[in-house]
Amino acid sequence: MSGNTDAEIRHIYERWHETITARDLDGLMALYAEDAMLETPLILATLPDRAKGILKGRTEIRPFFEAGLSKLQKNSARWYRTGLFFSNGRQLTWEYPRETPHGDQIDLVEVMDIANGLIACHRVYWGWVGFKTLVATLNDQAR
Repeated sequence: MSGNTDAEIRHIYERWHETITARDLDGLMALYAEDAMLETPLILATLPDRAKGILKGRTEIRPFFEAGLSKLQKNSARWYRTGLFFSNGRQLTWEYPRETPHGDQIDLVEVMDIANGLIACHRVYWGWVGFKTLVATLNDQAR
């Protein structure tokens, strides 16, 4: 995986957040490579027919975001981030912290491998507030 320019990294960092909060599915999908991989336990809650929290390729990733975006509340506190991110030219990482100026939110760390200016692999790690939310969702589905 070759390095990306600072502009390409910043573009992914800014556009991913802009498109997810605007519920812009086409804009969001344009950030992913055709053969990208997405890994998050939210897949199990959003697409209950899935046995793994891994999706491969835009054709699998798109329905996940489509279902998720239709359920999202328009709540800016849910998507608060500090503006701080880390990158080495190949990997991009940032946090949606639990504690925000507007109170607690679901806490996530986004880790993306970037290749040729696109997201090649996207992993989402959940903090304790997010974990409790996921468990409650999965328990509701089991009933």
